[in-house]
Amino acid sequence: MAIRIYKKTTNGRRNASVNLYSEVTKTRPEKSLLRKKTKNGGRNHHGKITVQSRGGGAKQRYRLIDFKRIKDDMPAKVIGIEYDPNRSCNIALLEYTDGQRRYIVSPLKLMDGDTVLSSREKIEPSPGNCMPLGKIPTGLNIHNIELTAGRGGQLCRSAGTYARLTNKEGPWATLVFPSGEIRRVSVDCRATIGQVGNTDHNRVVLGKAGRARHMGRRPHVRGVAKNHHDHPMGGGDGRSKGNRTPASPTGVPAKGGRTRKPGKASNKRIIRRRVSKRYGQVKLK
Repeated sequence: MAIRIYKKTTNGRRNASVNLYSEVTKTRPEKSLLRKKTKNGGRNHHGKITVQSRGGGAKQRYRLIDFKRIKDDMPAKVIGIEYDPNRSCNIALLEYTDGQRRYIVSPLKLMDGDTVLSSREKIEPSPGNCMPLGKIPTGLNIHNIELTAGRGGQLCRSAGTYARLTNKEGPWATLVFPSGEIRRVSVDCRATIGQVGNTDHNRVVLGKAGRARHMGRRPHVRGVAKNHHDHPMGGGDGRSKGNRTPASPTGVPAKGGRTRKPGKASNKRIIRRRVSKRYGQVKLK
């Protein structure tokens, strides 16, 4: 069992659970792949807060991840699976035959000593191998998917996520996501075989505010509880449910409102939008 639930000895333990990270086999990161990470407390380069309820937290160092996987036709051995504080999934440290080491997003069932390969041609579709969508057999689960060939993986990189390759027709491959979205992606874009590991990440319950503060999350104040000059939904005499439709502090619609740019070029590549739990199927105009 990868999730441990403690006895209800204190208020903080009453609803808390922790991830045992049973997939992790290596505790110390590779120093050559570490970079300094500075925190901005949710502020932009002007010092203005653009992301609410951010600040503090434990000190972290960034791990350089190889999302492009362009070191072709050179086998790499998995040295270990590591915890990454910057993302929900685990990462795997690879060592290529030329001695170079790189981090990748760790897929499910990848273990120490396994060999992974990336290539432009068709190779064995085993977890961790990377190749263009045009070379991947249909029906397989994939992750770390490129939207533009050569840019690097942008889709399905968080813990437990995946997409299913269902069809290939001409220059396009059809992908189905767990959210219900169906999207077309160029067959020249690369993807990695398998589902992202650490599938129990969404089962963890923090249980107390202190654990959230360690992650850099500060207390969140409701919009209707603020003054009218601090939030569009604030102000008013006494309690109120807001005098307008739900929105963010900058006025962007929230809770189901459409925020995607109508004329975005990639709209025509989306066959079906994701299914919303609150509003059902959202259709493109």
